[in-house]
Amino acid sequence: MKAAALPIAAALLLSACAGDGDEAAVEAGDGAASIVAEGRSFATAPDAPDGPNDAATEQFDLLLALIRGGFVGAAEYQPFIDAGDARHAWLISDLMRFVRPGDAQDTLVDGFTTLTGVDISDEIAEERSPWNSVTDRLIAWDTPPPPEYQRLKGELFTLVEDAWAPFFEDPDATIDWRWLSWGGVFIDDRPLGDPNPCEIPGCIPSLDDPELVPAAEGDWYDDDRVVFGVTEGDEAVAFPQNMMQVHEMVNITIGGRRFGIPYCTLCGSAQAFYTDQVPDGVETPVLRTSGLLSRSNKVMYDLNTFSAFDTFTGEAVSGPLLDAGVVLDQNTVTVSTWGEWKAAHPDTTIVAEDGGIGREYDDDPLRGRDDDGPIFPVGDVDPRLGVQDPVLGVVLDDGTPVAFDVAEARVALAAGQPVELNGVGLGRDGGGFVALVDGSEVAAHEAFWFAWSQFHPDTLLWPDDG
Repeated sequence: MKAAALPIAAALLLSACAGDGDEAAVEAGDGAASIVAEGRSFATAPDAPDGPNDAATEQFDLLLALIRGGFVGAAEYQPFIDAGDARHAWLISDLMRFVRPGDAQDTLVDGFTTLTGVDISDEIAEERSPWNSVTDRLIAWDTPPPPEYQRLKGELFTLVEDAWAPFFEDPDATIDWRWLSWGGVFIDDRPLGDPNPCEIPGCIPSLDDPELVPAAEGDWYDDDRVVFGVTEGDEAVAFPQNMMQVHEMVNITIGGRRFGIPYCTLCGSAQAFYTDQVPDGVETPVLRTSGLLSRSNKVMYDLNTFSAFDTFTGEAVSGPLLDAGVVLDQNTVTVSTWGEWKAAHPDTTIVAEDGGIGREYDDDPLRGRDDDGPIFPVGDVDPRLGVQDPVLGVVLDDGTPVAFDVAEARVALAAGQPVELNGVGLGRDGGGFVALVDGSEVAAHEAFWFAWSQFHPDTLLWPDDG
């Protein structure tokens, strides 16, 4: 049973990892974009002690008991705040994610000031989200987590969605719990092939083995609209962006290979993971959306084992697949217009207009939600590019990350100029790009700069490093 029956869930902030009617409303998270995009400086990080703080841990456990019993109000947060230190500001952030504006939120905002010495009231007066303001700073400061953070955060989050428990209960998980936040929707745990929408209170429903039609039957999709193109062997498939905005995950066979294809709308990143190349004894993963985020990147998981993945790297970060050392290899995802893609790949197929499940898709299901910058906390951002400038990213065999400014690369290639960095060169495919090393294609995908650079902080960047 989800927390809709619990007092804390009655005050949930519905947020912005949503597509349309199956998912949560697009409301919370506003403000992070302004903080980052305007180049606001974060205050100096507060001192954080080492070692245990048994008093604060005990008070948070008592607070959780009150929440479970439905006896929590603004005053009940104060004993935890009084016992805490700067590290416990992470738990302030976690609580704020689930508390709507009012006395409780005000108490938590004041508690953040008490624990860190930083006053964010000016940002609140400018109608910025307190949760974004708090969490952006904690990420930028690299504030250490409080003692027993995995357990405490897990007990809070599973009040909202009990199906998240396996992630939090794994003592070997390599998840950075500080970065983990709620995306405003619940877990998609429907069985493989289930065509039905998510049950209330809603999730982001994966599209499994959708019907594909020839390019000639794809005239319902305008030539100037965006598709994500994947090729494997002799087969090419186009995934319309508006469908991917609704489902954010596809499990499909292309060219005889099994793929999981997540699309993180918040990061501007579609990726294609081979799910049939796993160690012996490991069942082919079925990728699903958990409803959780890691520094604004969707957290995907395997339905068979409830193992969580780092969606950017394909590395299992919890559960049996972490124990098995699973890291999913990637194929290239090319971002193109439909017209340019089918001209380059005349034998391509495209997902059927109804997805093969009898569904209708809005042209713009997100309603411009991400147009003004990140809506979830991302902390500090590498200043070499704009926050949401798209880059094409590659990770070489030696682990070196390389990124290409998409806008600059498009201009250079159109002028007949080479685009090369650290042995990687770009070529065109439809309206998008492929990456080549010694003439052979290597896996690449586009993403917003803030996302690529935060998960690959040492990335080389063309043209800056070219």
